[in-house]
Amino acid sequence: MSTDNRVGPPNFGTEREMLRAFLDYHRATLAMKCEGLTDEQLKERSSPPSTLTLLGLVRHMAEVERTWFRRVFEDHDAPMVWSETPNDFQAAYDGSASSRAEAFAVWEAEVAQARRIEHAAESLDAVGYQPRWEEEVSLRMVMFHMLQEYARHNGHADFLREGVDGVVGA
Repeated sequence: MSTDNRVGPPNFGTEREMLRAFLDYHRATLAMKCEGLTDEQLKERSSPPSTLTLLGLVRHMAEVERTWFRRVFEDHDAPMVWSETPNDFQAAYDGSASSRAEAFAVWEAEVAQARRIEHAAESLDAVGYQPRWEEEVSLRMVMFHMLQEYARHNGHADFLREGVDGVVGA
């Protein structure tokens, strides 16, 4: 992590502007935690018996982005990226046969889709359908859910990165 190029969220703004900015900030944080590492370093496990890796987190967040934006607001039957079983988020954590190029390409594509879907929605009250729950949800709820997903996993990324090369911070 040589440089911190993240754009910090504003101190003032509408609810939507704030949610969007904080979500993008957390997305950038995950990318920053992986910056400068080789494929092998991205695959280093946290602490046995856990199989958690930085690459696995990137793959997992690609699945989460797809699930909470594409599957909720556009295509309820969109398949998971790495799992053949619907709603199996564990398969994405196994990045042993993956690479930075593959994982980041998928994650970045899903983030772009999510941004497009969010920008196209008239308001945070836009309604989608969460097939996993068989319930309707608002875009507002999805944005808050995504923030907590990234915040939690960025905490994991802090420990993972420190374990890889001792780098801490941000």
